[in-house]
Amino acid sequence: VLADYYGSDAGGAAASILGMLDVVEADLSKSLAELIAAEESAVAAYRKESTENLIEKASNEADVKFKTKEADELDAAVSDAEADKTGVQAELDPVEKYLAVVESRCIAKAESYAERSERRKSELAGLKEALSILEGQAVLLQQKAQMALRRHPSA
Repeated sequence: VLADYYGSDAGGAAASILGMLDVVEADLSKSLAELIAAEESAVAAYRKESTENLIEKASNEADVKFKTKEADELDAAVSDAEADKTGVQAELDPVEKYLAVVESRCIAKAESYAERSERRKSELAGLKEALSILEGQAVLLQQKAQMALRRHPSA
């Protein structure tokens, strides 16, 4: 269009102006095409990012809902377990007391060295006393036997 309008003029100046205008038009068209492509690319990236964000948001909301439900269930389980523990502990305490009584009665306690030594000394003293008594009785029996033999000469 410009070439037709300016082309009727026979000058070289018009041709150079037309050439410059063609170059400017080409540059502006190229820049416009790049801007449109960049804008379309940015819009596509924005839509993609928005879609990903919506998906992630929905996923996170589902996770929050599930984890909240799970936390509530775990809280209920903990309270049940604490109640069970309290009941079992109430049953266990008397059993442990009874066990302590039974163990104190049934389990032999080791004597100390001093107690064993004292016990053995008293046993030895008792055995020595018994031996002396038996020796004394043996002497008496022998004397009685001799006296009995002396009384009965018929033997």
